[in-house]
Amino acid sequence: EIHLKDSEFTANLFTYFLDNSPEIDPERKRPVVLICPGGGYAMTSDREAEALAVKFMAMGYHAAILRYSVAPARFPEALLQLATAVAMLRENAEKWHIDTGKIVVQGSSAGGHLAASLGVFWNKPFVAEALGEKAHQGSFESVLGEDYADEEKLRFLSLEFNVTKDTPPTFMWHTAPDDTVPVENSLLFFQALHALDIPAELHIYPVGGHGLDFATAVTACPNGYGNQTECESWIQLAGDWMKHMF
Repeated sequence: EIHLKDSEFTANLFTYFLDNSPEIDPERKRPVVLICPGGGYAMTSDREAEALAVKFMAMGYHAAILRYSVAPARFPEALLQLATAVAMLRENAEKWHIDTGKIVVQGSSAGGHLAASLGVFWNKPFVAEALGEKAHQGSFESVLGEDYADEEKLRFLSLEFNVTKDTPPTFMWHTAPDDTVPVENSLLFFQALHALDIPAELHIYPVGGHGLDFATAVTACPNGYGNQTECESWIQLAGDWMKHMF
């Protein structure tokens, strides 16, 4: 459990760690992928959680899922919980056989925004910048609550304006027809990274909607939504990117 000082909310970190074996490499330290499920900051989706953790484990990574606090919790509660989770992974790296130079934070939808928030805010105070033109208003309302009308606080959530040289390398994928979170969000963030020569990879699929996860029947909704095989290559592309980065 992750409980921040003076907070009424609690996050939960679920770990999927591979044991070392004397038959392979008893001293092996593995990269770890910390997963932030999506859900518009109103919930954390099961479809974007355990199946991803198991997949990353099959690729040779430790995995962990952060069930961060959502509405009525307000910004920056989830961000501070995520930062605490990363700190926990680092502090227990020896016991959990983690390579601290290879910690990846992965997120889907609002979880992707949360992951990117840690990427841009991890080492500095929030810097107010101009409000982005594209945004998922529902997520903003959930994460800010009564502060939703506060333009200064809204600016903090437009992450493309807060990218610096200290922002880590980033992999993104999006669907062009996404009618929940416009593809412009990923384009703007990629442009901000590229402008500072931060390694970044962006894949835009010409078909598919929002919240596809694997884009296969494995994580599809009961009505079949999410089974978009044209987009299922993203997980392999992400795996190849991580191998290249590490």
